[in-house]
This record gives sequence, structure tokens and C-alpha cells, in this order.
Amino acid sequence: MAFDSFSAFIAMEGHSPYVWACYAVFAVLLVGLMIWSSRHHQAVMASCKRRYQQQESSTSARPKQAATFARVEVSQE
Repeated sequence: MAFDSFSAFIAMEGHSPYVWACYAVFAVLLVGLMIWSSRHHQAVMASCKRRYQQQESSTSARPKQAATFARVEVSQE
């Protein structure tokens, strides 16, 4: 281990305010990104659900047409 004790590790030879501030900023940004990502995911899922329900209601108003298949002649020249 590079430090003699736990208190020496916390002090980091006088550099602790900078190091621990960087760790704190990183942690805050990481938590913020996780929260933003979760909310964005929920918003996208709700939008997709609304769009699906709109399509479902608009297609149920029209009668469904049967699929048709037509033979296509292709020249082998």
C-alpha cells in the first residue's frame, strides 16, 4: 500500500481537497446522468405507447383489407 495509514490516505499528502472534489463532481455527474437517462427512457416509452394506441385506434375505425398477391412476369433475357 502506498500510504502508511488510512488517515494518510485521506490526506493524500496535501492533495486531498482536489482529489476528493474531483471524485465528488464525478459522483454527482454520474448520478445526474443516471436520473436523466431514466426519465428520458420513461418519456420515450410513454411516447411510443401513445403513438401505438393512436395507430391502433385509427386502424380499428377502418375495415381491414385482405392481402392480395399478384404474379409478376420477369424477363430472363
